[in-house]
Amino acid sequence: MQKRFNCVWAALLAMLTVSSLAVAQGAQPANPNPGRVQRTDEGPGGAAPVRDLTGTWLGPGEPLLNNVVPPLTPAGQAKLKLNVPDPFSASSNDGWKTCDPLGMPRIVNNESAEIGFAQMPGRVVILENFAKVWREVWTDGRPLPKDVGHKGAPSSMWFGYSVGHWEGDNTFVVDTVGMDEKTWVDRRGYPHSVDAHVVERYTRPDHNNLNWTETMNDPTYYTKPFVIAKGAYKWESGQNAATAPNIPFSNEYICMPSQMIEYMKIMGYAADEDSVTGDKR
Repeated sequence: MQKRFNCVWAALLAMLTVSSLAVAQGAQPANPNPGRVQRTDEGPGGAAPVRDLTGTWLGPGEPLLNNVVPPLTPAGQAKLKLNVPDPFSASSNDGWKTCDPLGMPRIVNNESAEIGFAQMPGRVVILENFAKVWREVWTDGRPLPKDVGHKGAPSSMWFGYSVGHWEGDNTFVVDTVGMDEKTWVDRRGYPHSVDAHVVERYTRPDHNNLNWTETMNDPTYYTKPFVIAKGAYKWESGQNAATAPNIPFSNEYICMPSQMIEYMKIMGYAADEDSVTGDKR
């Protein structure tokens, strides 16, 4: 199983790298100084290609989480009280502490340093650098499954079920449902129900910039839809000397259970303080 996983991941990265270089060669003007590597990731870089996000994108690392969260329903309030959002606290139930998958919608907003898109017939594969996972977004016209997690319907999954479509030539919209309730909305511990519906919008205004927003509608736990987070990415051509050694996806942002266990023995269990709330346990 591990060998198969490695083969699939290698194939995706190969496609991503080749596609990125192809886009770079097609987008950049003639280099007036052949002796100097021309950087294509500065400024707007020209017009955005039509319906194409292919390549590697670098972000700020920390997303802009929405500070205005709508009121929770009674069920949402009860669920939120159960969550302790500090993975380094001994009393936390954050899945990060045990290296469970961040899942959806948290994988989108928890760590936005690097993302990639590989487009292929009938689907777009989103490469999430944190934890080295990928998500399949189907673009072949299939509908989202209904009543996921309920009797007679498909089971919920860590990353849910996703379909995508284009709005105009430069905005890719991803709809996701059926996310496992064990996952959180974001690092602050906000919950979501199995009936939550998340929408990601990726807008490419020009060649080198990509803006995104993540919105959720979950009437079981919240009184109205709200924006979870938003942010911006810069396209990485692979020719930027400052960042090229880390591209593509060479940073190992992986939660390792053995390392986390050792850290908790030495630091977490001794301090047992929630850095988010400041509470001592």
